Amino acid sequence: MPEPAPQAAGGAIAGVLLAAGMGRRFGGDKLLHPLPDGQPIAQAAARALVAALAPVGGTCVAVVRPGQTALADVLAEAGCTIIECPEAAHGMGHSLACGVRATAQARGWLVALADMPRIAPPSYAAVRDALLHGDARTIAAPSWQGQRGHPVGFGRHWFEALSRLQGDEGARAVLAAARGAITLCPVDDAGVLQDVDRPEDLADLGR
Repeated sequence: MPEPAPQAAGGAIAGVLLAAGMGRRFGGDKLLHPLPDGQPIAQAAARALVAALAPVGGTCVAVVRPGQTALADVLAEAGCTIIECPEAAHGMGHSLACGVRATAQARGWLVALADMPRIAPPSYAAVRDALLHGDARTIAAPSWQGQRGHPVGFGRHWFEALSRLQGDEGARAVLAAARGAITLCPVDDAGVLQDVDRPEDLADLGR
């Protein structure tokens, strides 16, 4: 397994790719399922996130469950540092907190889901830039046709709240507390809404 993630350099944006889900509705390890180009779902998501952060010196960690060796390998190949979260089976909140704590010195966090492989690089970049040009309290997300999507960016102010998350609600409580203060970044990209939960969802990617 790769070494534990270093803390992100002060002032940098850290990417946190959540890749510890069980994939029960998919009926198997969906994150390793190949896309038409042969690339695993999670690897496509990871490469887009890494590409968006590289120009600004950002780091990227991918949070997995212990023992997900094959998944860790493809995510490391995409440029992520791997974080194993022992509590990942208890819900996404634990995984997100684990990734944020591992990059505790970051200026902000760009939180992405490994089962959303069709988010275009400019959509990641739009949220990244909102964090870079905002202040510590900034929360930003892309929107397509009026609907908020992923990834979601959090400024430094939100470290404590994010690092203590538990359960399966992810960052919903943080977003609810900041309602009305979320910066929406309009994008021409349906991929910001398209996740893969079931095999039939693969047919909708790219539409």
